Amino acid sequence: MAAPSDSLGTLSKPEPAPVQRLPGDLVVWLLVLAELLTFGILFASFAVTRVRERALFAAGQATLDLSSGAINTVLLVSASWCVARSVHAVRAGQSGPGARWLLGALAGGCGFLVLKTLEYVHKWNEGIDVAENSFYLLYVMLTGFHFLHAAVGCIIFAVLWGPTRRGAYGPGNCHALETGAVFWHMVDLLWMLLFPLVYVLR
Repeated sequence: MAAPSDSLGTLSKPEPAPVQRLPGDLVVWLLVLAELLTFGILFASFAVTRVRERALFAAGQATLDLSSGAINTVLLVSASWCVARSVHAVRAGQSGPGARWLLGALAGGCGFLVLKTLEYVHKWNEGIDVAENSFYLLYVMLTGFHFLHAAVGCIIFAVLWGPTRRGAYGPGNCHALETGAVFWHMVDLLWMLLFPLVYVLR
């Protein structure tokens, strides 16, 4: 069978397949891998120590507020959904809705930080600190390290909001916004592992 040709009699070439790429910057993906490894070590330390000190960890976990942790979970997941909607809107050339969704993500992240701060203050007022025992040491290390990542994510949202609102990002230029979204999804994923391990599982 003869190959298809165009009007000039030359062979037509098939359209090249679009190149698939990771959203965001490669550096942030390397950072995500490094942070997941670091948290993995902390998670393993928590799990191993809990096996060795079951009664102590059970008593410590009983002092944690499950409802507060559940609300924080909703706030983080909502922020992830909002930033995903923001990226989707900007890719579609809708900077205004993209900025509003990003503001929603920032609100969810800040809500998490406020609620977590209140939890720390409550524990402090009860006279509990990192020197109390191994449970509270690991609790503060895990949740505190995650808190810092959530704070960085909120700062990223705040920095990206202005350019997004001005229309600096668009269908062919939302690399920075994608990078911020990837970082926040990591924050969300870490909490999805941290919350059941520290708060729920007995």
